[in-house]
Amino acid sequence: MANSTAGTTQSHLTQYIPPKGMYEQFEDEAHYLEKVKEWGLSTKKEFWYKDRYQHCLVTIKGYEIFGETAEFNTLVVEFPDGTLTCIHPAYLKEMQSSSFGKEIIAPAPGDGSESAEVKVEKPKAAAPAATEAKSKTPVKKEKAKKEKAPKLVLPEEKVHFTATVKQFALSWNHFNEDNDEVVVFENVRIEQEEPIEVELAWGSHSKTLKKHELEPGQQLEFDGKIVKKSLPKGKDVEDESMLLDVSVAYKINNPSKITKK
Repeated sequence: MANSTAGTTQSHLTQYIPPKGMYEQFEDEAHYLEKVKEWGLSTKKEFWYKDRYQHCLVTIKGYEIFGETAEFNTLVVEFPDGTLTCIHPAYLKEMQSSSFGKEIIAPAPGDGSESAEVKVEKPKAAAPAATEAKSKTPVKKEKAKKEKAPKLVLPEEKVHFTATVKQFALSWNHFNEDNDEVVVFENVRIEQEEPIEVELAWGSHSKTLKKHELEPGQQLEFDGKIVKKSLPKGKDVEDESMLLDVSVAYKINNPSKITKK
């Protein structure tokens, strides 16, 4: 993994924001590709990180989930020296642009080198902590007006599900500013010693699911991981059959071992 000379001499001046304890890691290659697409990033392994002190390639090691509805992510990236820091997906996306602004990197004290130009830009997107604070405020107000149903305690590991395909819908992806096709499930049940009735959940209409040629009303069994993440409604959807007609608070990631009942 390469980085610029300026980045090497000045990297100790970068202000890092380490993850808060444990963070979400990718289950496999398919999960990684699904998430980088969701964040509006290209499906590659390394991305440019640019600030006034360094210009280097980093890798995405995982992500943090925040917000009352768990619909926001902060990326955890790793630098060439192994240092971890958090960054908003939209800000990392901006860094990939060749038109990312310009600032001068000052030479390290006593190294005798001349200043080097690196394209950087002040963040247009809010810092993770600020974004989290903004996202919580409106959600809390809305939540107070709604039902006070007990929260589901979701398992962190992969579990076995039974569910029925309710509908296909388009959901707005604010990272790539386009609609993504999703599958909405109903009668969702986590099959374990003490079953959990989830009722409604959604998931990306991935290549894995498309191979099964699902139809509304189709009953399924599969393995997967469930998280609390609300489904955003689609924008400018012309086909009314692809409009979401319910609120869905849970998402199923990486369904596998899918069988039709």
